[in-house]
Amino acid sequence: MSHTIDLFIYPNCQLLDASGPWQVFASANTLLGRPHYELRLNAIAPGEIRTNGGMTLVATHALGGRSADTSPGDTLLVAGGHGVHDLDDEVIQTLARRAAATPRVGSICTGAFALARAGLLDGRCVTTHWRQAERLAREFPEVDVAADALYRESGGIYTSAGVTAGMDLALALVAQDHDHRLAGEVARELVMFLHRPGDQAQFSEGLRCQLASHGRLRRLIDRVLNDPLADWNSERLAEAIAVTPRHFQRLFRQQLQMTPIEFLTRLRLESARRLLAESDASLTQIAEHCRVGGAEQLRRQFQRRYGLAPSAYRARFGRAPSNVETRDAS
Repeated sequence: MSHTIDLFIYPNCQLLDASGPWQVFASANTLLGRPHYELRLNAIAPGEIRTNGGMTLVATHALGGRSADTSPGDTLLVAGGHGVHDLDDEVIQTLARRAAATPRVGSICTGAFALARAGLLDGRCVTTHWRQAERLAREFPEVDVAADALYRESGGIYTSAGVTAGMDLALALVAQDHDHRLAGEVARELVMFLHRPGDQAQFSEGLRCQLASHGRLRRLIDRVLNDPLADWNSERLAEAIAVTPRHFQRLFRQQLQMTPIEFLTRLRLESARRLLAESDASLTQIAEHCRVGGAEQLRRQFQRRYGLAPSAYRARFGRAPSNVETRDAS
């Protein structure tokens, strides 16, 4: 049985908000060897739609169409982009009617504003692009905005952060429809870093620190990010920029609001998380490779940082049967 996915676009929408999720579902079809997902590009009316980058997409279906080939599908996704704020009330009402007749509804990036105007997000925990999260919360105080999440599901409504997070959401929907293994295969087919869980922050720890640091410390952060598993410690980091350990600790806290050891631990846990998803190495091997102590120490730190055990993470996002030690099963 096929699953129809309607993707709604409009003038000045974000191109990748449309093309990214679309390709995830198309690649799932390729890997399945059959057209499980029927993809339909919707607009206010069929025809050319100019995206924010100037590229034109051609919508084949009308959002409010009533003919047999434009009846509501199984999933409706709304792309984001600056044009979402220009949609008139009639379009929003049409969107609300279409959503009411569709079992699964979601938005990419600022597409959440359209769903909020349609009254679909009231009382739900949602997310959107980090730059627009404050505006969404201000304009729709009845909506609970999780500003730092990649994607969220609340009461059957799905929302995601900006641009590439829409692909993460699409992968999550593929996993829901089939399994996490297929989602992982799609991620590898598209050369995505990995299928990220929805509660992961919109910024990686490395990018967050790059944005917050400057001067000599920024250059050091870049150096550490280039080789995060080297034998770094506070003393070696201080030596690298020719300051005393005490001054280095103060400088680090001023710019990054954490200690150097906290920074290194977060980077190494990110590396461990990638290995859990992309390899079948044991916890002992991963802990040793990522310099986070033994398997039990990795389990405790991983649980504290990400809110789930390494075994649970691997079960959801791993690509192969796990040989994680049995003591991690808790």
